[in-house]
Amino acid sequence: MASKLLSRARAVSARLRHPRALSPTLAAVAPSRLLSDVAPRSLPASATATATGGSPPASTSPAPQSSGTAGKFEHNVKGSSVRSSLKDPELVKFSAIADTWWDSEGPFKPLHRMNPTRLAFIRSTLCRHFGKDPSTARPLEGLKIVDVGCGGGILSEPLARMGASVTGVDAVDKNIKIARIHADLDPVTSTIEYCCTTAEKLVEEQRKFDAVISLEVIEHVADPADFCKSLSALTIPEGAIVISTINRSMRAYATAIVAAEYLLRWLPKGTHQWSSFLTPEELVLILQRSSICVKEMAGFVYNPLTGRWSLSDDVGVNFIAFGTKNSQ
Repeated sequence: MASKLLSRARAVSARLRHPRALSPTLAAVAPSRLLSDVAPRSLPASATATATGGSPPASTSPAPQSSGTAGKFEHNVKGSSVRSSLKDPELVKFSAIADTWWDSEGPFKPLHRMNPTRLAFIRSTLCRHFGKDPSTARPLEGLKIVDVGCGGGILSEPLARMGASVTGVDAVDKNIKIARIHADLDPVTSTIEYCCTTAEKLVEEQRKFDAVISLEVIEHVADPADFCKSLSALTIPEGAIVISTINRSMRAYATAIVAAEYLLRWLPKGTHQWSSFLTPEELVLILQRSSICVKEMAGFVYNPLTGRWSLSDDVGVNFIAFGTKNSQ
């Protein structure tokens, strides 16, 4: 299936500069087995009040792409000028809801609901790639993982519980403070290294990881190609990269924007910009040009009757991709 993905990707490579012309459909790899996640703990109100200042998820910072205005800007992280792919409007947008990361019924409710399914895919693919036993209590033991755009740490914490040595990075100081406070509630997750920084800054520091994970982030950056190059630079040769995002399809517009933001009000209005979404073909090509070979892809499907997400062949709306860094 990976070869089929690449074949489709090559067929549209000539039109990559005009992404809206690309087909939103793509065959996907069969989904991995669903594995449940540990239920998140609520953050005490006193702790939330302590974590003030800053803005939204670092690389999780969304950013609507406006024609002619997308580009790099200098974002001040801890007093130093850092080259970042984030946009000021997105930082402001997420800053307004940053203290609700651990409210499972708040603005980040969709991510809390989706987390067990996202972790199922991550656990399955990483264990298979690195030769780990997914049935053990700590299947990711010995792996160095960076969660780029970690927000309040809702993904970083379960990764740490699965035994990984986790670094969570976010350009929003407020997010990092909240993530740190919540992680310190449990000795297991207190080992997470949280940094208010960006992927680009980590590259400058020559940091390397066995696996780089960036979920629901790439649709919010100004330049997806440059962002993926940074993720690739953080990955060791033959290491792993996992990225999830939203397909630029009419069905995604109807569900992820119209339904989720305006009808069901799961998310604040304006959270997503349809024109900033990537099709699976585009993501495969961008990763390929960053020395990342996509090996597996699956979609996320929501069941309104059960309120649960599951892995599926359908990548028409939400999808996740697993790739490996080429040997150099």
